[in-house]
Order: sequence, then C-alpha cells, then structure tokens
Amino acid sequence: MVIEFQKKLEYVTGYRVNRQKYADEVLDNPELFPELIRLCFQTLDKNASKACWILEFVCYQKLEWLEDHLDFFCSHIKNLKDESAIRPVAKVCQLLILSHYKKKEIQLSPKHLDEIIESNFDWLINDTKVASKAYAMRTLYLLGTHYDWIHPELKTIITKDYPNHSSAYKAVAREVLKKIK
Repeated sequence: MVIEFQKKLEYVTGYRVNRQKYADEVLDNPELFPELIRLCFQTLDKNASKACWILEFVCYQKLEWLEDHLDFFCSHIKNLKDESAIRPVAKVCQLLILSHYKKKEIQLSPKHLDEIIESNFDWLINDTKVASKAYAMRTLYLLGTHYDWIHPELKTIITKDYPNHSSAYKAVAREVLKKIK
C-alpha cells in the first residue's frame, strides 16, 4: 500500500480538490501517515513538495497525528528549499504553534520550538515567496508572545523589508506590526 501511495503522488496536482482527494486517502489509511512525513523531506524526490501539499491538508483535520513525528518533522524543516514545499510546511508550523499555545493540544519541546523559530526566521529573511513569509510572520508573532526577544527582531525585519515587497506582504506586515505595538 505504501509503494502504491508513493506512485500516486505522480498524479497529485495543485488543484485543491485533487490535494484533498489524496489527503482523504491518508486520512482513511492512517498507516500511510509516517510514509507521507518521510516523503515530505526527501528533498531530491520530485514529488516531495506534493507530499507537503497533502500533509498540510491532513494536518488541518488530524494535526495530532504529527505529534509522534515532531522530532523528525522539526529537525528536517530547515532542509526544505523548494518553494512548493516550504509554503505548506510553513502553514503546518503555524498550526502547530496555534495548537501548542492557544489550544494546548500539541506539546512541543523547547528543541521543537527552537527549530520552528529558526526555520521561520530563515523563510522570512531569505528569498522565499510571499505566502511562506506571511505564515512565518504570523507564526513568529505567536511565538513572540512567549519569547520576549522575538517581537523586536520580527519588527526590525518587517520594517526593513516593508518597502521592497508586494502589497500582500505589506498587508500581513501591517497586521503583525499593529499587534506587536
């Protein structure tokens, strides 16, 4: 079944309904989830980003499944370079932080939190696309409510980069800066 699932990744497209179809397959077959996580970080595999798309959709419904894989997930997010993989993983990071602090459902260790913080700052300061930067800003804002050094750093980066970005970046930047003040 795992090999069959790997082959199916060839047919995943960016269409929402298509991504949901394959996420539903994982949701119906939880034994596929560990393989999905592994595939997300096979950065040399052309289907790794597709696995990340599916992971995002699965995590919307079953974020708790990620709990047993947090060591692997958090230690590997820094290795992602493909924009198509970074955006969904940035969203999963945001879901994890929301769940950890707001809902108190997922327990992240200090090491997990450090790895998420590092990756999100990297996405924010490096040349990644706006959607990933937006998720990173929001995630770092949430983290900054528990780490007093994050908000000043975040504010400095956003303010410095603000003039050079798109209106979408600026909208999220304004939202986050307003909350920081």
